[in-house]
Amino acid sequence: MKLKLATMALGAVMAAAPAMADLVFPSLSYRTGPYAAGGIPFADGYADYFTLLNARDGGIGGVPTKLLECETGYNTEKGVECYESTKGEGALVYQPLSTGITYQLIPKVTADGIPLHTMGYGRTSAANGKVFSNVFNYPANYWNGASLIVNHLLEENGGDLKGKKIALLYHNSAYGKEPIRTLEELSKKHGYDLTLIPVDHPGQEQKSQWLQIRRERPDNVIMYGWGVMNQVAVQEAANIRFPMENFIGVWWSGSENDVLPAGDKANGYKAVTFHNVGSDFPVFDDIQKYVVDAGNAAGAGDQIGTALYNRGLYAAMLAAEAAANAQKIHGTADITPAMMRDGMEALEITEARMGELGMPNFGPSFKVSCENHGGPGTGAIAQWDASAKSWSLISDFSESDMSVIQPLIDADSAAYAAENKIAEGCK
Repeated sequence: MKLKLATMALGAVMAAAPAMADLVFPSLSYRTGPYAAGGIPFADGYADYFTLLNARDGGIGGVPTKLLECETGYNTEKGVECYESTKGEGALVYQPLSTGITYQLIPKVTADGIPLHTMGYGRTSAANGKVFSNVFNYPANYWNGASLIVNHLLEENGGDLKGKKIALLYHNSAYGKEPIRTLEELSKKHGYDLTLIPVDHPGQEQKSQWLQIRRERPDNVIMYGWGVMNQVAVQEAANIRFPMENFIGVWWSGSENDVLPAGDKANGYKAVTFHNVGSDFPVFDDIQKYVVDAGNAAGAGDQIGTALYNRGLYAAMLAAEAAANAQKIHGTADITPAMMRDGMEALEITEARMGELGMPNFGPSFKVSCENHGGPGTGAIAQWDASAKSWSLISDFSESDMSVIQPLIDADSAAYAAENKIAEGCK
């Protein structure tokens, strides 16, 4: 009863107070440039979720949300310009959608006291919140992705990869190189032979790489690609008749854009993911009613339920839940970026809450803390069905091998702390 009265009292105060400023969520999108095909559905999903919250719920905690979309073209310099031009608008959290932009923004957001969420990309060691106070990469990062793929290969091979040959086909950039150290450490643990095969941007020419794969005949190929590189790789794999079920990508190599061009030949291709696939969730009924039918969809409505649209939707949901958490922690609906950081650091996503949001089993349950800004590193395996033109999960969400990954996070974050004279600790 006391809690109910306190809630009513807070509501009365809020009702009597002047109208509060909107809760501002910047969207560093890339609807143009070489990776626009991937950027557009993510940006649409991110925008549509906040539109849904405003139309259905009146925002978050009674405060409307405001999306500030700024076009980066997936260019690091433009991404930094977008940050500088929007941070003064009350921006609560940035999602840069680029590892290059992330690295440039880490010192800036730390100095400015604004949180940064790099879900499934960016600097992996930012999972150590004792060093990276304002950076979060839950629920999974690049190193988790590599481990989850190896775990899947272990399951397919009776728990034994000794003597197996695995090739990493990777975008020759900071992003593509991220899983190398993890895969090397896992190769020591599990006894497989690892071959590294770089592909230069943008990845339209891969004849030599696939000739090497045909010559060396690895048992499995792991791909860390992006954009047209993925499409070309899947087609080249089909051209040399590489078994598609033995070809598995990280989540940025697991969208419809990557497999549709190859038609039926892409059937069986796999990708690791940290969220569910398809549109068979109650939240999509609400999006149809409150967003699409109302004429307020960010795009044409044809991307709903695709892998990258779902990822944008999921990112927006996590941001909204962190904002609501911050409101509860600080007892005010009009939160600041510093309060938002607290809400992110104390975030807990449960199966029950996902059900309440109309997103049952849409993503894993996880909990964030000061020591762990990355969550448990949980993911699942999706497989492409060319006849149905859809992805489906072929595994449950499971955790990655943190006995290998955590020491790597600790070492890299400690080196960063020493280089930048950061005293490790929790706020």
